[in-house]
Amino acid sequence: MSLAAPCFPYTSSMSQRARILLVEDDARLAQMLEQLLAAEGYDTVLARDGQRALHEGLTHEFDALVLDRGLPVLEGLDVLSRLRGRGILTPALVLSALGNPADRVEGLDRGAEDYLAKPFDIDELLARIRALLRRHSSTVPVLALVSGSLDTASRTVTTGEGENVTLSERESQLLERLARRPNQVFERNGLLASVFPDADDPGVVDTYVHYLRKKLGRDSVKTVRGIGYRLGPLP
Repeated sequence: MSLAAPCFPYTSSMSQRARILLVEDDARLAQMLEQLLAAEGYDTVLARDGQRALHEGLTHEFDALVLDRGLPVLEGLDVLSRLRGRGILTPALVLSALGNPADRVEGLDRGAEDYLAKPFDIDELLARIRALLRRHSSTVPVLALVSGSLDTASRTVTTGEGENVTLSERESQLLERLARRPNQVFERNGLLASVFPDADDPGVVDTYVHYLRKKLGRDSVKTVRGIGYRLGPLP
């Protein structure tokens, strides 16, 4: 692993800082990786055991996962398998001392998009993370809804009855956030941070949920009392 004083420019073209879930139980390495990712301009959440990683992955939105295999409580690939089983498709890079071909094949077969053995080169790690984020941001722009679909490029929803409905930019971003994890319940504050980063009142989320329901039907966004919102069916 190369630790020679590299320069870490922030080169992301995304309008919001990418969020990365870093799963690493080695305290020294975790601290170094946190500093490295922060210097690159990423928002990083650290989990030091498999149970915490699973909780974070199930309850919060991330643009990429970077996870070790040999974790306390729950092994890294078990965490990844459980996330994939719940429909969470966030691209994942496994960063592990288990680096022989059989280990890499197992990691890829169980849901990882990439696998990098320790010790690693910092520049290579950052390049692989950038590649993950590019693939994540360039996915097919049409998302399946509970019924119908959302074309994120044209901000057009096609309902189950074949009607086309045009959304505003913020309406489309909110619906996209819900649609990418259709089984997840999103907290209002989480939606505020990810969709409306320039606002500080969670009431703006309620306002745009109202707008979506007015355009797409009252059941298009479901309220989960005491928690927040989840995707619902279209007419």
